[in-house]
Amino acid sequence: MDWSVIVLIAVIIILGVAGALIYVGQRMPGQGVDTFADRLNEFSQSGESVSLDQIELSQPFVERVIYPFLRRFGEMSAKNTPQNVLQETTRKLELAGKAGFIDAPMFLASRFVVAAVLGVGTFLVCTFSILEQPLSRALLYSMVGLAIGFFFPQLWLDEQIKKRQLEVRKAMPDALDLLTICVEAGLGFDAAMSNVAKKWENELSLAFARAIREIQLGKVRRDALKSMAERIDLAEMSSFVAAIIQSETLGVSMAKVLRIQAEQMRMRRRQYAEELAHQAPVKMLLPMVGFIFPSIFIVLMTPAILQIMKVNMGGG
Repeated sequence: MDWSVIVLIAVIIILGVAGALIYVGQRMPGQGVDTFADRLNEFSQSGESVSLDQIELSQPFVERVIYPFLRRFGEMSAKNTPQNVLQETTRKLELAGKAGFIDAPMFLASRFVVAAVLGVGTFLVCTFSILEQPLSRALLYSMVGLAIGFFFPQLWLDEQIKKRQLEVRKAMPDALDLLTICVEAGLGFDAAMSNVAKKWENELSLAFARAIREIQLGKVRRDALKSMAERIDLAEMSSFVAAIIQSETLGVSMAKVLRIQAEQMRMRRRQYAEELAHQAPVKMLLPMVGFIFPSIFIVLMTPAILQIMKVNMGGG
């Protein structure tokens, strides 16, 4: 049994599934992919005579096949899924910024689909390839593939949440500086947030834009800001929203509050960078022990070992 070949094939399968998930996550509708309506408008403007089947076939494979399949499978599985699991998954999708592109049933269905694909693929590779493992061992490997495929989407979602929160944390000091400048120039807080949302294209600007749309639709500003803080779930954002609400309640100058918040956010970002810098030596310990130290030992010990071998052979 060649373990290196087995490990290589398993890594290839896992990377393939991971790449598919990342592709789906990055190419969701609304994130740069042409929707059906966009394709219809494109063909109508060009003046070409096409049928609905041609327009549908011109869409990406993800939208034509994967999304409808996951949606139908998710609708069936949602009937037997506990409500608290759906609510928790919906909240995590909201924190990751994916709630508008995929719902909780579809995400839960994707976990089962990825597990099935990875498990069946591992079983087929171990049974009908040049490896040709025994049935019991092939079943064991397929169970490992099932477990990896089931938990990988959840790990991917958690990583997306951390990535979004980190992006918001990095962008907040600069955004608050711009908010302060706009408010001091005479703009209202809503107009200042709108300017920030138009100036950048990041997670924070998208959160500001959504809060502004909610306010324009009639939602109270404090409720819209609280909802924005809940959708990000970051201590800096919660502190910023609390300061804005308190400023409105007590009648404190908005520009002064924003300037203080910008200074605090910049200090927190510096502290976070220092914390990551202090963690670097611990994170570097594993690669040093695993890769650098063995190389150093080989370089240092090889001449001595060769000398000892030469003495022993000469003495014999």
